[in-house]
This record gives sequence, C-alpha cells and structure tokens, in this order.
Amino acid sequence: MNAESVPQDDPAAVESCRQACLRINGEIGKAIVGQEKVIEQVLVAMLAGGHALLEGVPGLGKTLLGRSLAEAGGLSFHRIQLTPDLLPSDLTGAEIIQEDVETGRRRLQFASGPVFANVILADEFDRTPPKTRAAMLEAMYQRQVSAGGTPHRLPEPFFVLAAQNRLEQEDAPGLSQAQLDRFLLYIRLDYPSDAEEWQIARRGSGGRRERIEAVASGDQMRAFQELVQRAPVSDPVLGYAWALVRASRPGKAEAAEFVDRWVQWGAGPRGLLALVMAAKARAIVHGRLQAAIADVQAVAKPVLRHRIAGNHAAEANAVSSDALVDMLMEAVPPDGTYQKPSGVDENG
Repeated sequence: MNAESVPQDDPAAVESCRQACLRINGEIGKAIVGQEKVIEQVLVAMLAGGHALLEGVPGLGKTLLGRSLAEAGGLSFHRIQLTPDLLPSDLTGAEIIQEDVETGRRRLQFASGPVFANVILADEFDRTPPKTRAAMLEAMYQRQVSAGGTPHRLPEPFFVLAAQNRLEQEDAPGLSQAQLDRFLLYIRLDYPSDAEEWQIARRGSGGRRERIEAVASGDQMRAFQELVQRAPVSDPVLGYAWALVRASRPGKAEAAEFVDRWVQWGAGPRGLLALVMAAKARAIVHGRLQAAIADVQAVAKPVLRHRIAGNHAAEANAVSSDALVDMLMEAVPPDGTYQKPSGVDENG
C-alpha cells in the first residue's frame, strides 16, 4: 500500500508515528501471539536507529518476529544463518567478473550479499567467526560493507535483529563485552503463558498463515527515526539517566552502595546515549514528544543488562544482570532533581 507521508510539525508527526506503530503491532499480532513487551522493545530499537540482540530458546518465534516486522513496515527482509564456517563475502557479497556480451570485455562487478535488506534476522550471532562478525559489525554501525576496497552503502532504514540462544557455547566464540555494547537493546524472549501457548498450537495446527499487510513504508520508518533523533530531552530526564549510568561504575564516588560488592564494570557513555535514545523512542511510540523518567525506567533493563557485568561474587550468589539493574534503580531515586554538573557548557 502507499503509506501517507509523515507530517513535518513534530506533534502531528508523533501522532503519525503512534498510529503507525499501532497498525504495525496489529499486523504482527496476526503472526505472533503475546510478546507485547518484546515487540515494543524491537520497535523502540529500530526507531532509535540502533540494533537489538534477541535471546531465547529455539522455537519462540524470533525469525517470525523479524519477518513480520519487515512485512508490516513495508521493508525488505533477509534471514542469515550465521554458521561457524561463514565467510565475510557470504554475508556482504563480493566482486565477480562479468563479461559484456557486446564488446567481450570483462570487468569486475559487485554482487550484493544477503546483508542488503532493511531488516536482517542474524541467527546464532554468537556462533559467528571473528572475521565475519567484524564484517557484520561494520554493516551495523557504518551502514556499509567493503569489497575490493570499495564501500557499498546499505539500504535505509537498516536494522539488525541478532538472535542467540546461549544453550550451546562449547564451540561458539561468544560475544565480547565491547561487541555486546554495540547493541542498543538486549531483549530476552521468554516462554509464552499457558493460554498463549494453547493459542499458538491452535493457530499453528490450522495449516494457514494470515497475510500480513504493509501498513507503513521505508520512507515513513526513516522519517520516524529522524523524529526520534531531533526529539528534545529535559534536564531532569537526562539527569536521571546520567545518574543511573554513573552509579553503576565500581570504584567511583557516585557508585551505588552495592556496586563495589557485586559489579565488575558498569555502563559507559554509550550506555547513557542508549538510555536517552531508547527512552525518546518509547515516548514517541506512546504518542509523546518528550521522554519522561518512566520511559527511562521502562527501557533500563534491555539497555543496561549487557552493559553492567557482575563479578565473581555476584556469579557465586546467583545475582543476575537483571537483578543488578533492579538494585540500581532502587538506589537512584527518580525524583527529577539531577541537574547539569558544573563546568558543562550551556549548549552541551
């Protein structure tokens, strides 16, 4: 379908984004039962211009979620199985020799790989060999791939939903902390409820899949990403996110009381940027131009669970990363009193 253009004034554009997200949710609901929070977090990651790491046991619908999101958003979709023997060129494409039928001359021409799509479901991301993973990370953060020394731009919008199950780690190189930090959100997909699983079985045994309609377009999704980028953020909201991140770092004066005992390292500046951007995107998804402290709290776990690492004592006492984020939010009051520190430029 031809989606209507996004209004230029921000309040109208916010409402247009909210309506589009409601329509996309409705279409995804034709394929995915439940998982409303996961779907919202995936939309937040896309609209914030980042990428998401999705963790869950096999069979929970990760590929179906990525495909349904692309179909509803009017976007192209590729699923890439990241096996341990995958070469970078298998992902990005390569230069091949082409012969001109008229002149007989041969020349190199770039043949694009499966990474050239708006939405990529990168399955078993944690099993990818280092060189191929480096090529994927270049695609994610430079929005381009390189072949023969020549950069090739990827389509916009470009969103990677990387999946891992973490059940088979023996032969997997695993993700380093620096690589994990590159994902805006780390989303955990849990088992469905009893009623949801019954409905999944009823739908799946029916032998037919409802057709998902395109209720948005690539141009619209790109405009919504630009809207999130320019959305303002107040000092109290920025201050709360800033205080959360600084309180997560062991050995620092601002560290929460429990941090030196349980935390090996805390979130860096990218974590603060991720908190702010994800909070802004969530606010716009809900029809508000400005993020509130509640938006920061709503995205704190998927933003921080892979950026705050427990130490050996935390592992020995089964203190999870989610528990550490909960403790952090209990330790940092959301009272809106945090202001710019001294020495900050008024335009900063």
